[in-house]
Amino acid sequence: MISIPSPLRLRLDSAALIANWRWLAAESGGAACGAAIKADGYGLGARAVMEHLVKAGCRDFFVATWAEAAALMPLPEGVSLSVLHGVGSTDMVAARMLPARPVLNSLEQVARWRDAGEGRPCDVMIDTGMNRLGLRVEEALGGALDGLAIHTLLSHLASADEDSPQNAQQLAAFRAVREKVSARRYSLANSAGICLGAEYAFDLTRPGIALYGGIPRAESEGKLRQVVFPEARLLQMRGVPASESVGYGATWTAQADSRVAVVNMGYADGYLRCHAGRGGATWNGKALPLIGRVSMDLIAFDASGAAGLNEGDWLAVDYDLPGVASASGLSQYELLTGLGARFDRFWI
Repeated sequence: MISIPSPLRLRLDSAALIANWRWLAAESGGAACGAAIKADGYGLGARAVMEHLVKAGCRDFFVATWAEAAALMPLPEGVSLSVLHGVGSTDMVAARMLPARPVLNSLEQVARWRDAGEGRPCDVMIDTGMNRLGLRVEEALGGALDGLAIHTLLSHLASADEDSPQNAQQLAAFRAVREKVSARRYSLANSAGICLGAEYAFDLTRPGIALYGGIPRAESEGKLRQVVFPEARLLQMRGVPASESVGYGATWTAQADSRVAVVNMGYADGYLRCHAGRGGATWNGKALPLIGRVSMDLIAFDASGAAGLNEGDWLAVDYDLPGVASASGLSQYELLTGLGARFDRFWI
């Protein structure tokens, strides 16, 4: 098959990924620090993320579905993999065949695993107040889990990125369940939960967004490094005379004779229209403001101050996660996971 390079690429910093995990592991205290690599490693590539983190010492990984689990086979030696969405009626063949544990989320899933799980270990999610996935506390304490071989008992914080009273309420609820339900390990803290302090760590933490350079709480500012650097190849340089406009809707008009850089990137790649008027790129240290609307697979930058920029050159798209999230109104999660398949991904 012919290998055709893409006009888009993600430069992925493995040293930053590992440094972020190590900081999170240190903040986890005596708890093991795992890694959420669902959504294809938040868009970076789950297998590559796993390989880098295993070398750093991470042993516990979490994906959303059995298809995501299957894509990671064979697992590195000594790695534990959990499937957060549990076992639906069509998942049992995969759940029996693959070396991964389901995270049981409902009485129906518990019954399904009892009937067909052959006594294998499982994980269990307890809903301590998020009302998303998990057994209710009263169900867990009412004997629904009796006899299961529970490896890890989990819950998920709903408001850990805020100073909310719900955090302490969920912590107290999870502690109550821990006293009554036997498991090898207990896990509550996500990325933001790690920043709440050691009492939230229990035996295992499960960071996600923070691994990839997202800032979950103020306590992590200056501690976590950017991992993802989108770059786009310049498709065309064009001169735009003063008073002429650029793009759909003629939303930007040149105030003087201008040089405009058109690149292969748009909302089909996860770069959405909300970036218009806020986004930018750099080339050789020179700032290039985004001008006009974002279209399906083309955007334009004002390159009037970038002498020497030519067709085929690569622009570094501004993508500092917290800053771009604030400017665009998108979450850091959307910014990462929306980066599409047309990006070549390469690790440095």
